Amino acid sequence: MKNLFPVLLSALILAGCASQRKAALLRDRSTVAQLSLTAENDLPELRVGKARRDTLKVQDTDGREILIMKAVKDENGEMVATDVIDAAVVTARFRNVAERGGKVDICFDITVPQEMQDSRWQLRFRPVMLIQEDTLHLDGIVITGDDYRKAQLRGYEQYQRFLNSIVTDTTRFVNTHQLEVFLRRNLPELYRFKNDTSFVSDEEFASAYGVTRQEAVHHYTWWYMVRRNQWKIDNKEKMFHRYVKVPIGEEGLRLDTVITNQDHDIVYRYVQTIRTRPRLKKVDVCLSGDIWEQDKCIYRVPQSDPLSFYISSLSSLVDDRERYLTQVLERKVEANTACYIDFRQGSDAVDPLLGENAGEISRIKANLRSLLENKTFDLDSIVVTASCSPEGSYAFNDRLSLRRSGSVSDYFEDYMRACRDSLDRETGRVYDMAGIREPRPDIRFISRSDAENWRMLDALVRNDSLLTEQQKARYLELMEEKEPDRREERLQRENGYTYLREKLYPRLRTVRFLFHLHRKGMVQDTVHTTVPDTVYRHGIQALKDRDYQTAVTLLRPYGDYNAAVAYCAMDYNASAMDILDRLEPDDRVLYMKAILYSRAGDDQNAVQCYLNACALNRAMINRGNLDPEIAVLITRYGLNQDN
Repeated sequence: MKNLFPVLLSALILAGCASQRKAALLRDRSTVAQLSLTAENDLPELRVGKARRDTLKVQDTDGREILIMKAVKDENGEMVATDVIDAAVVTARFRNVAERGGKVDICFDITVPQEMQDSRWQLRFRPVMLIQEDTLHLDGIVITGDDYRKAQLRGYEQYQRFLNSIVTDTTRFVNTHQLEVFLRRNLPELYRFKNDTSFVSDEEFASAYGVTRQEAVHHYTWWYMVRRNQWKIDNKEKMFHRYVKVPIGEEGLRLDTVITNQDHDIVYRYVQTIRTRPRLKKVDVCLSGDIWEQDKCIYRVPQSDPLSFYISSLSSLVDDRERYLTQVLERKVEANTACYIDFRQGSDAVDPLLGENAGEISRIKANLRSLLENKTFDLDSIVVTASCSPEGSYAFNDRLSLRRSGSVSDYFEDYMRACRDSLDRETGRVYDMAGIREPRPDIRFISRSDAENWRMLDALVRNDSLLTEQQKARYLELMEEKEPDRREERLQRENGYTYLREKLYPRLRTVRFLFHLHRKGMVQDTVHTTVPDTVYRHGIQALKDRDYQTAVTLLRPYGDYNAAVAYCAMDYNASAMDILDRLEPDDRVLYMKAILYSRAGDDQNAVQCYLNACALNRAMINRGNLDPEIAVLITRYGLNQDN
């Protein structure tokens, strides 16, 4: 027994040295976990319908019947039928993967070599996916040695014993035996309450014996035990980390497995589904990791070379030819705007310095200048309509508004004349080639009157947030009065009239401009022309960006080939086939129908459409390997063996 401890100590030292030597050997060899592509034959088979036949009878482009079966070339180069396909060893670092419904499955194998395995170690691997400018950290892979896991579980057992030592019943801290002895010897009257079920309040207890129950219990409490127990409660988290140096993790892990022997390499099949993004064509996957012994990292696994996955999409089959709409152009067009020019009460003179007039006048001048500089339209005439607020008589306001529109017309007519002269000098259009001044047609200003702007007042009252609902209802009642002067007189007697006159009436004094223009050089009243269909263009762009829901929404009304592609991308197969059946069977239409037939499990029609598409366009031969619906047919029936 005396010699047992040295023997155990020597064994632990030897084991530790062996572990360190093994880790050093991994560092010297730069041992890595292999990241490889999943063998094609091991990929999950595409979900299709029930129709599965090893031999198909189809027709070539000349109408001759041919048989298609599972076949390989023999040593003489002849095609022979076979039912057995040997597993392939994958050494490539890239693969084409298909996107469907906005998602793509990235599949790869993580191989842990035998020399990287040890029962005392935990291997932690971190796959990383590089998507455009983003780095996506995938769920980790943890492979734990049997001895390592046993050490983890021992830590949990020790911590559980610590938790079990925490006392929850506080009466266990009271020395009840000594308390009873004290009471029996010194206070026999009190001791008799031990077996008495009658309730005695703390006040009665203290009145009879000069001491409270709390004081008696406090005196015979083992306080050092209370403090020790409280320390355990306060330090539960600290003690957890002391006993459990490496917790058994669950979150963020794809795999956490325990190995009991190290006879073979470990291979884990990793499948990660990602959503595609606009213009996403490639995804890289890398792998790094660590080897841990207890709570120490003894080896950093170098990052592996990346695997590249090139994403193919049905959006690459889109027909991006422009689509045009017939548009009718009118020779004459109209444009309008309004400004708020303030006038002094009863006056029609335009005062640029009054109120906010300077800003409004500047804005209208800018509009007029832009119309004069416009290279598409010529300005013919401008209708100026002024309106007044309702105070005063309607007849007076009618005359006043007409005078005001005339004043505004004269004011801007002078500006237009000066502006045109300035533009002519800037562009050299004052004189023609012979040096003769070019005549320019005058732009007519037409003055109109809108005496009282009641329509605008109705809208302002309806949308005002300060007027009460009762005031608005009363206003609507008054609007039933047809005679405007009587209506204004009744409105003046309402309690909200002051607010209307001070806040809303000034906004009724508007000047509206209606511009009459015609297209330069256009003689006919209407011309029919074609313009690009922007809605269709946006639908095509959404299809290219793999925003399939938007593409379906925008392209559905057109019912053409691109709409069928959008439907197919969203797995709306019946709608896609309904469109394709109505189209001329060119190479793209036939290829899309082959995909849809394959999804439905109709291998006969799927292979027939695919072969016909390849006959029309040999580029479809290579395309077939990118789409899983076609690739499964190529493998199943040995298509494209002789190109």
